[in-house]
Amino acid sequence: MNSPITTEQTTDNYSTFGKHDLSRRRFLGVGAAALAAVGIVVPAVAADRSRSDPGPANPALDAQNADSIWPPGTDSKSLVQNFKYPFSFANKRVYEGGWSREVTVRELPVSKTLAGVNMRLTAGGCRELHWHTAAEWAIMLYGTARITAIDADGKSFVADVKKNDLWFFPSGIPHSIQGLQPDGCEFMLVFDDGEFSESETVLLSDAMAHLPPEVLSKNFGVGEQAFQNVPKQELFIFQTDVPGGLEVDQKAAAGALGKSPKDFAFRTLDMPPTKQTKGGDVRIVDSSKFKVSTTAMAMVTVHPGGMRELHWHPNADEWQYFISGKGRMTVVATGNKARTMDFQEGDVGYVQKSLLHYVENTGDTDLVFLEIFKSDHYADFSLSEWLAHTPPELVMAHLRIDKATLDAIPKNGAVMMPLS
Repeated sequence: MNSPITTEQTTDNYSTFGKHDLSRRRFLGVGAAALAAVGIVVPAVAADRSRSDPGPANPALDAQNADSIWPPGTDSKSLVQNFKYPFSFANKRVYEGGWSREVTVRELPVSKTLAGVNMRLTAGGCRELHWHTAAEWAIMLYGTARITAIDADGKSFVADVKKNDLWFFPSGIPHSIQGLQPDGCEFMLVFDDGEFSESETVLLSDAMAHLPPEVLSKNFGVGEQAFQNVPKQELFIFQTDVPGGLEVDQKAAAGALGKSPKDFAFRTLDMPPTKQTKGGDVRIVDSSKFKVSTTAMAMVTVHPGGMRELHWHPNADEWQYFISGKGRMTVVATGNKARTMDFQEGDVGYVQKSLLHYVENTGDTDLVFLEIFKSDHYADFSLSEWLAHTPPELVMAHLRIDKATLDAIPKNGAVMMPLS
């Protein structure tokens, strides 16, 4: 395992994000000082009679969404489309063996390219054998699980995954997921279709129940009576025995064709951070590292007081999932519009392609969140890096700043630092 990237190495040597290089990209930035350095100042709003709300309220929700209740003065009066949906609002489908809930374009209309499914399996709880019309990217959030699949050549893949491990199954690849001891697992699935729904998956039980017995008999070369106990309804999630040893399952599944040469799993924490500074770190995993994946990911950790710098993504919309901590994000949209929203663990965020935004840690613990893209490579542009590499007189004329302010802007993007 390689040693972690140091702050000094990052400052001097940071280079590529995926197979489409973004030279010396700076990922995370400072707070108010950096905003002021590029001419974006958040003024204090004087208290007056308009800043009161004597009618009915939901104090708990208001406290979680302070920047919606009383937006910063820099937000526009014309609304930007909602880009937040809490998984707490998503309806759980509960089974013996686990549960599932989803956030799709139906819950979050702006989320047109990606949909998320949060799932929990008990020890032995099984997400039945199935496949999808959309590609499935996943990250383990808790516990351990066994995943199985076959590749396009019919060769088997069986692996155990733990917290922060990833897997990826392209469209049409049949697979299963099962919770292991001691307490099963929980994971997040992201599909490359905003209209995707787990309720529309192709399931083994459902498919078998809708085929005539004589067809099953001919296909499998056994008598019709052999299938008299096939479930009449889908299993989806069901409780069964905890599987045995991994090597036993791998050998049994391999059969005459053998194991697949493709690795559908990725051990995220086995790689050093792509970028690491005093303010936090990021691990970027795209097809340059996870060969089978056509979905790119950044796992971002921002320490208290830090901020993911002002930036945008030129190649794809960004689907976010907040794992821990508290933060806020402003999205600057086209047409002179901007909106600020607050996020905490369990929330989904969404930023459309090429829109300027930041993510600031507003809590007293680490803010950890995922950035997911329907793309095989990761790409971003840093606002400060752009300004620092544009002719200085042009920038000063636009922002009405002096040379000293311009010179203070990080030349290779804003380094992630704690707020002063």
